[in-house]
Amino acid sequence: MAGLERLLVFLKAPRVGTVKTRLADTLGREAATAAYRTLVETLLREMDSLDGVELRYAPDDAASEIQPWRRPSWHLASQGSGDLGDRLIRAFAEHFADGARKVVVIGADCPDAAPDDVRNAWSALDHHDLVVGPAHDGGYWLIGLTSPRPELFRDLAWSTEHVLSGTLNRAREAGLRIAQLRTLTDIDVEPEWRAWRLRVSDRNH
Repeated sequence: MAGLERLLVFLKAPRVGTVKTRLADTLGREAATAAYRTLVETLLREMDSLDGVELRYAPDDAASEIQPWRRPSWHLASQGSGDLGDRLIRAFAEHFADGARKVVVIGADCPDAAPDDVRNAWSALDHHDLVVGPAHDGGYWLIGLTSPRPELFRDLAWSTEHVLSGTLNRAREAGLRIAQLRTLTDIDVEPEWRAWRLRVSDRNH
């Protein structure tokens, strides 16, 4: 990939039973999968104006399912094996090895993320080593770096309310300069899904 600034979107193949499992507990698996598709497609429409985006997908055999979401200037790559930390370490390492200077990763669970958020993250990395977009659940919806920092991702308690605090503690221990963006909501459970749908409906009327 060309360009010194990169955006990677981590996403999954929209397979029933493998996405939005907490949402599926109350909505059912089919409805949760449809909700996931809606979230991904909303986010990617928002990111249309950005070039050179990489859709980083899982599982590794899902390229044909992800391909319809790709834009002409975008790229596809698999996340590879391991937990989320392993996959983030690999993604950052590959892009920095490929010549990137600023690499930003977002997930597909935050449909309120906008292109300006990504641009703000890239700008923040002019003067900081790490940028994060905090999520209301104690995680983050965006993380960006200026160099590989595997220590931020190893042996972290993923999918808990301690992800952001644990990451920031490690960053401070490493002496990194940290920037934070606005706090947004990852859509993981039914109340969050319904609240987001209501906001979208209100905006459209």
